[in-house]
Amino acid sequence: MAAEGEEEKGRRVMVAIDESDCSRYALEWALDHLAEPLASSLPLLLFTVQPINTLGYIPAAAGYGSAHAFAAVPPAPGLIKSLQEHQRKAALAILESAEELCAKKGVVTAKVTEAGDPKEAICEAVEKFKINLLIMGSHGRGALQRVFLGSISNYCVNNAKCPVLVVKKSV
Repeated sequence: MAAEGEEEKGRRVMVAIDESDCSRYALEWALDHLAEPLASSLPLLLFTVQPINTLGYIPAAAGYGSAHAFAAVPPAPGLIKSLQEHQRKAALAILESAEELCAKKGVVTAKVTEAGDPKEAICEAVEKFKINLLIMGSHGRGALQRVFLGSISNYCVNNAKCPVLVVKKSV
């Protein structure tokens, strides 16, 4: 086991993943092009985010004769808890699949999932885990889609406290 000071000198790489093909492609690309350095560095950090459930109210149909066709009602507490548990299980499945892919290439991994806004959670994880290189996929959205949906990779390129490698899948 390395001494504490020696471990600090190691390079820490994080791959931010989700359920998309673009994300999987970025991980595969990193393993194909960086397998040797990754295998000899600190464990590759596989990171995924569970979106925060913003289900404050659910639209529900009101009676037919009422003045309002729809009313907002708070969801049952069990529904929110069930959704959160489903998101946690989905995140763990994503991490397990990525870990298996890494193991085939001889790359040791550490897995982390957190809940939150993906772009902010990724940048916070970069600082928290002292990441030296962040690797992530690009969904390849056009300018108009980025305006409405935002771009997580663009946000991370501009806000992460380390270099960011954005892997774009060729069409």
